[in-house]
Amino acid sequence: MGNIPSDYQGRFGTRHTIDIFYDPTFLQYQTSTLRLKLTVPYISVSHLPMGATLTNGGLAKRTSSQKTTNASGLGDIWLAAHETIIPEKGLRPALVPYVKVEFGTASASQGLGTGRNDYEFGLGVNTTIGANMFPFAHVGYRFVGSPPGQNLQNIVTYDAGVSAALTLRNILTLMYSGEQSEQPGYAGPADAIVAWNHNVTVAGSGFQVYLDKGLTNGSADIGVGLGGQVVF
Repeated sequence: MGNIPSDYQGRFGTRHTIDIFYDPTFLQYQTSTLRLKLTVPYISVSHLPMGATLTNGGLAKRTSSQKTTNASGLGDIWLAAHETIIPEKGLRPALVPYVKVEFGTASASQGLGTGRNDYEFGLGVNTTIGANMFPFAHVGYRFVGSPPGQNLQNIVTYDAGVSAALTLRNILTLMYSGEQSEQPGYAGPADAIVAWNHNVTVAGSGFQVYLDKGLTNGSADIGVGLGGQVVF
């Protein structure tokens, strides 16, 4: 289980500088081939344009309203399952299909979510180079729940990066992450992320620090996070 509070600031394709505090608490169960993860986030947002809608620490819907509002509460709960169907062997990478369900638990009236469920399926690929380099990539397709009148569209999601074990307990990760915009006519978010994990225990309990730099006007200008996890 773990918790990684983060804060994102930027215009997200609007005329206002929006501040989003995203605080996800997660529970995870893992075997040699299966990983299940439940994420329950708390969200607090400042200067959100009236009529705009959040999703996953970003914006699903934007408006041109000059008025803004502040809101906070439960975000959308995520449930994800990853299953390794082909393990890594020699030059062959591991293939890990996944499915995710985003339950529309965030308040739609406050703009914290759409109030609708999203469903995503995709494929992850990961491998090992040498003794301490771990490249990875994911691509997915998300069926977006669109409330009446919002005309949100289904999107492709993707990321790619590499983790490097600097020491037995220190891991550095560099990643590019992006997705299409759920709202037609706007740029989708794309981000460059650098993260450092320090494992306090051999099992993997420890903490993480990361920095997120938005690369399009659909992203936050900057994001930072600090949290940790406990592995039983």
